Amino acid sequence: MTDRLGDDYDAVVVGGGAAGLNGALMLARSRRSVAVIDAGAPRNAPAEGVHGLLALDGTPPAELLARGRAEVRGYGGHVVGGEVVSATREESGFSVALADGRAVRARRLLVTTGLVDELPPIPGVRDLWGSDVLHCPYCHGWEVRDRAVGVLATGPMSVHQALLFRQLTDDVAFFTHTAEPLGREDARKLAARGITVVPGEVAALETEEGRLSGVRLDDGTVVGRRALAVAPRMVARAGFLSELGLRPSPHPSGMGEHIAVDATGATDVPGVWAAGNVADLAAQVGASAAAGALAGARINADLVTEEVERAVAVYEDPFSPESEARVSARVLGDRRHGQ
Repeated sequence: MTDRLGDDYDAVVVGGGAAGLNGALMLARSRRSVAVIDAGAPRNAPAEGVHGLLALDGTPPAELLARGRAEVRGYGGHVVGGEVVSATREESGFSVALADGRAVRARRLLVTTGLVDELPPIPGVRDLWGSDVLHCPYCHGWEVRDRAVGVLATGPMSVHQALLFRQLTDDVAFFTHTAEPLGREDARKLAARGITVVPGEVAALETEEGRLSGVRLDDGTVVGRRALAVAPRMVARAGFLSELGLRPSPHPSGMGEHIAVDATGATDVPGVWAAGNVADLAAQVGASAAAGALAGARINADLVTEEVERAVAVYEDPFSPESEARVSARVLGDRRHGQ
């Protein structure tokens, strides 16, 4: 990411994952000036490949992002490295500040910063995250099919997670860990599907040659497992939006906190959209990219509406104080796009 960051854009996209790049692609193809500012810490970096994405299944995450950056740049968009630390409202839009002191203005913002997985503090979980410690059966389940899989009870979705992994293997163990006792209905579901319930707190994960070999309980018992499913608490990366009055709220699923948006990705703050995991905690790469594309299209439509309203005002009263300013802005915009 070597593009030089300009002074102002029609839209600034904060976050350079699938959602952000696809949103930027839609904007750039609409001849909008757009910059993607990416901190370079993708959530799926530990994964070997992106799965469930038509025609690109198994593509390494870094390769997928490299392709996306090249496509955005091919339409004139900028993709730059940097961490956004704040966003404030200005008369004509927003001012975005970066940690290194740079600042940029934007008429609209698209937030695609993703989320942080808050993993249980069990030795070995963080080290194996993205390889033998997993969370999504659709992202990683095929790769652990027919193995001995454990599911760690960490939240309201853990029983559901165990039932999903049971579709992929006959050998599933449900570790109750520190969770509340299973309700009668959940216990019946697990028993009916032949899922073994293992009581006791998990102390650590055991490994052999860097791969998961078992789950050790606090009494010293080791239950052999080759994969462990964990449902982390997921929290939107959105602290930089606080000055706009936009803060994460509890997700309806109970899985964590997200930025609430409508069906188009619009937030409660006019001029700010959000897409991908920052808004939808469970979205896979394909869904995130689609949400980014929709948000990008809606941002362009919103800008068109604003520009048409101003053009009509100038058309109806060409001698108004706004007329000269609008003509100058139009000329500047034409130069920006090489017209």
